[in-house]
Amino acid sequence: MKGAGGTSGGFSHFFIGIIMMCGGFYMLLNSITVTSNFGMGVRLYGFSGMGGSYNITSGMIMIPFMFGVGLIFYNSKNILGWILSIGSITGLVFGVISSIRFTFKTMTSFDLMVILVLAMGGLGLFLRSLKALDK
Repeated sequence: MKGAGGTSGGFSHFFIGIIMMCGGFYMLLNSITVTSNFGMGVRLYGFSGMGGSYNITSGMIMIPFMFGVGLIFYNSKNILGWILSIGSITGLVFGVISSIRFTFKTMTSFDLMVILVLAMGGLGLFLRSLKALDK
């Protein structure tokens, strides 16, 4: 009888590894806090030139979007309207993603060691179950 993945590895290693890995990665992801400071007046991009510093806010990105949508509704084959609309949405999405902050919650070193042992030990057992055992 074949084991996990059609190899001679064990079913028990497979299921114990999956359970440990899922538990460890769940605990790891559960200890991460995600925050954002996105708003319509928040600076998304900044650049400097000609002796000054300039900021582009998310509200400013909506202006070319409005013109692009207007051009699309006027003539749907207008390439400038599509470029303005798609470019504005792309800039807005990248701005939102770049404003996200990830931080770890406060935890003890024991908690971190348990998380890492479960996640990496489970991954090791899972991968071990997929390789053929020598007889």
